[in-house]
Amino acid sequence: MNLTERYCHVDDFWQGYAPGYRQQQLSSGMRQRQRAGQLHESEIMTIMIHFHQAHYRHFKAYYNEHVPVHLQREFPQLVSYSRFVQLMPRVLVV
Repeated sequence: MNLTERYCHVDDFWQGYAPGYRQQQLSSGMRQRQRAGQLHESEIMTIMIHFHQAHYRHFKAYYNEHVPVHLQREFPQLVSYSRFVQLMPRVLVV
């Protein structure tokens, strides 16, 4: 499966999962902003899944060495490594 197909599957999953997840957050009292970021949740999940299928042992090396070089065209709105790490908790529950 290539990266575009993987992203499409992840995005389809997110589109079905997100409304229930956001409703659960509201009903549990966890209020969070719902601003659109530079990277969509589907893009974050796709990069994280791709890391697990890559031959890197450390995420920092993968993100700093592989992603900007090989995936810049697929993800033109890439953020810095430290910002990406801050965004990861948005999708870790999923």
